[in-house]
Amino acid sequence: MFGIGGGELIFIMFVVLMLFGSDKVPEMARTMGKAMAQLKNATNDIKHEIQKSVDNIEKETNLKEITHEITKAKDGFASNSLETVTKIKDDLEEITGSIKRQ
Repeated sequence: MFGIGGGELIFIMFVVLMLFGSDKVPEMARTMGKAMAQLKNATNDIKHEIQKSVDNIEKETNLKEITHEITKAKDGFASNSLETVTKIKDDLEEITGSIKRQ
């Protein structure tokens, strides 16, 4: 834990006990625990908000890409269908033209 060995940890606890007394140590530990819990909750909230923003950006990007692809396909279909209709019309005129002459 933080590069502190067992002997060093016992020494630090002894110094804290001597400085603050046995009455204040449990209260300090409780306060430190609450502060750590609040810090952890705040960090998790920030992570959640960032992930939520990234997900929204991805959804918007995907929606824009899909819309662009649909528009591109629609334009391609419209131009292809016009060409196809023109070709069929020309083919029908060739077929019926020879019938009309007879």
